[in-house]
Amino acid sequence: MKKLLNTLYVTSEGAYVRKDGETVAVEIDGTTRARAPAHLLGQIVCFGRTAMSPDLMAFAAESGISVAYLGYSGKLQARVEGPQSGNVLLRRAQHAATDAPDAALPVARAMVAAKIANTRALLRRSLRDYPDAQGAAAIDDAQRGLDFTARHALIAPDLDALRGREGEAGRAYWDVFGHLIRNDDPVFAFSGRNRRPPRDAVNAILSFLYVLLALDCRAACESHGLDPQMGFLHRDRPGRMSLALDLMEEMRAPMADRVCLTLLNRRQLGPRDVRREETGAVLLSDEGRATVLKAWQERKRTELTHAWLGERIALGLVPQVQAQLLARHLRGDIDAYPAWIWGAGR
Repeated sequence: MKKLLNTLYVTSEGAYVRKDGETVAVEIDGTTRARAPAHLLGQIVCFGRTAMSPDLMAFAAESGISVAYLGYSGKLQARVEGPQSGNVLLRRAQHAATDAPDAALPVARAMVAAKIANTRALLRRSLRDYPDAQGAAAIDDAQRGLDFTARHALIAPDLDALRGREGEAGRAYWDVFGHLIRNDDPVFAFSGRNRRPPRDAVNAILSFLYVLLALDCRAACESHGLDPQMGFLHRDRPGRMSLALDLMEEMRAPMADRVCLTLLNRRQLGPRDVRREETGAVLLSDEGRATVLKAWQERKRTELTHAWLGERIALGLVPQVQAQLLARHLRGDIDAYPAWIWGAGR
């Protein structure tokens, strides 16, 4: 099993990242503010106007450290990596499977059913922790409906029907998501999911977390020799990392949504952590991004038992494990792709 690869996030405006011996150093205004052992890094993520030395860029490419550049909103702008590795036969098997409905549909069914089951688990945890809270009846109705939808996703006759079930589950989930937020600050009012750009603070937090999760899933795909752009559920589109988006579906609620709710309900984020642009887009401030990143890293260190492996692992390793299991399925080592069900191994 791969060890959890650490990610270095560079968020400060004007920061310069360079290699200094066996460490990666971050400078601001000519002063070194942080260091990280180079051999422990798996990814470097830079936000906004940051720069990197050519020596570090070359070292990262040679060492398998991916470098991602994100805009202030968290949107991926570029990704730099060294020569592709992995087994060409595995990629051929992946491409053949995604082109064959009989092979692609079972994988996609498992992913969607797990996604729905995991969103239902998040709603059920809220009911368990706050059984008398406002909106509890609506949450209960939604989780019961999600149970029905997950079961039918497993028997969807084709990908279009499966995507329809996924959309049905999404509407039910987002209709009650606002009841999970127990922060009455008007800044964090939630009336539904929106994006590109996010138009309220909650959606700004969610979108930012989804970018981070997608990067982890892409890195996991590439670590195990998979093509991150050739997916089973998401349609092919130039520039879209479809397989990474497929993989992250199972993990949205337990990882990203859970972090968002924790930050809001513990009031770790406030009005000063978001800002509204003239275009109507709502973005996280520098301080807000730093707070979310810290919570994200802490969440990834949470340990749980992976039901299929029967082993305790860090939550941040789930993308790596699922990519490995998908690769094993495509090679024919296991008969089916075992999607990750949150809590099933507890």
